[in-house]
Amino acid sequence: MNKRPIVAIDGPSGAGKSTISKLLAERLGFAHIDTGAMYRCVALAALRRGIDPGDEAALGALSLALNIEFRRRDGEQRVFLDGEDVSAAIRTPEVSLLTSRVSSVAGVRDNLVELQRRMGERGGVVLEGRDIGTVVFPRAEAKFFLTASARERGRRRYLELRDKGLVVDLETTIAEVEARDAADSSRRHSPLAQARDAVLIDSTGLSIEEVVARMEALVGACRAGREEA
Repeated sequence: MNKRPIVAIDGPSGAGKSTISKLLAERLGFAHIDTGAMYRCVALAALRRGIDPGDEAALGALSLALNIEFRRRDGEQRVFLDGEDVSAAIRTPEVSLLTSRVSSVAGVRDNLVELQRRMGERGGVVLEGRDIGTVVFPRAEAKFFLTASARERGRRRYLELRDKGLVVDLETTIAEVEARDAADSSRRHSPLAQARDAVLIDSTGLSIEEVVARMEALVGACRAGREEA
């Protein structure tokens, strides 16, 4: 049995999973895997290659052929697609919208889930996404479902994009978040859902530090229990 647990953090778009997961992994000394970024890489590659979002066979083959890596550079984790740093390129509104469609393709999910399991099977890792605690690692020792109101998540996304110099509209961004929620929750393959044994954390009125501290305490209790077992 691994002494260091697998930490699964699921939740809808804009809930703060990426920021929280990175900080939690740093606090714990764990590796961090942003599974959402992996689906974004497939979406970006599909856009660049002109692949029809409805061509599920082509998307499945594409996801199998891509080389997706997480590397640390200048003190932060970056996302690489076939050797190119695409950390910024995968965060555009266009890629975000396509990612929801791409991630609903069974072949794409099967290929990336297998990769995610290989990355995290030894424990000592924080994985974030939408089906980590339900599909990827249903037996993860520590599970969280991080959420916030759609309006709050849309506001956060709007500020993030605006700070990057993009011209965006607040109400449009909120509507896009709501559309992404509907698509993620209703897809046939691995829909967004809270695992029955996951701890629900609503970050709407909480600071980043408060969320991280709460998770860190719960993971600490989990590790203590494993060491005593």
